[in-house]
Amino acid sequence: MEWPIDVSYTSDEYFKRWKYPSYNFTMATFWTPHLVRSKVADSNGPSNTGLFNLYLDEHDEKWTTQVQDFDYIILDGGHWFYRPMVFYERKKIVGCHFCLMENVPDLTMFYGYRKAFRTAFRAINSLEDFKGTVFLRTFAPSHFENGIWNQGGNCVRTKPFRSSEAQLEGTNLELYMIQLEEFKKAEKEGRKKGLKLKLIDTTQAMLMRPDGHPSRYGHWAHENVTLYNDCVHWCLPGPIDTWSDFLLQILKMEGMRSAIS
Repeated sequence: MEWPIDVSYTSDEYFKRWKYPSYNFTMATFWTPHLVRSKVADSNGPSNTGLFNLYLDEHDEKWTTQVQDFDYIILDGGHWFYRPMVFYERKKIVGCHFCLMENVPDLTMFYGYRKAFRTAFRAINSLEDFKGTVFLRTFAPSHFENGIWNQGGNCVRTKPFRSSEAQLEGTNLELYMIQLEEFKKAEKEGRKKGLKLKLIDTTQAMLMRPDGHPSRYGHWAHENVTLYNDCVHWCLPGPIDTWSDFLLQILKMEGMRSAIS
């Protein structure tokens, strides 16, 4: 075990780097909830969760300019695309998701989701000297029951689902399939340049864990606050720890292949 050194290049807490000197290992996190360039157009928006402008054909340079020399990149994204969004392509509005703007067609969240992943993968495949491995961590479903997030929905189960109790369907299935389809296209394109793209498929495993969310306990015990029940983020030890387990296993398998070859 080693306590890392903060080597962040900015004071912004959303962009951090930690170095582990003894291991010659540096880990970085980048805040890019929509993967592409985006900005807040209205902090409240139609649903009081904000309205975001997404420039679907433009790289988010806050991360794409920083990963050239990385050995590994892990991409993920999902629940931010539920929020109201206005979609731009070639600097012009082409549609939106629940923006409620006159004369702007609602293309649904799926349109923006697909284009965002396509642009993110294209950004990586266009890096001139990148020789690392790219991982896509697939969508982790939420578990609201008896209502949606702002209409009394909650997650009060204390045990994982049995295999017969949950099925990947509806919006969860659509988002998952979009990720797989865009990943396969990017993998084929990256292979031409000698790049490796790998899948960390966590979707089915996380679907089975309705017990892992904060629910109404997403705050300190001494805080007197009223919050929506949180059935999106994870707090119970175990569920998202499997993401690291999957990643470690993939790295071990890659190491074994390299040793054999």
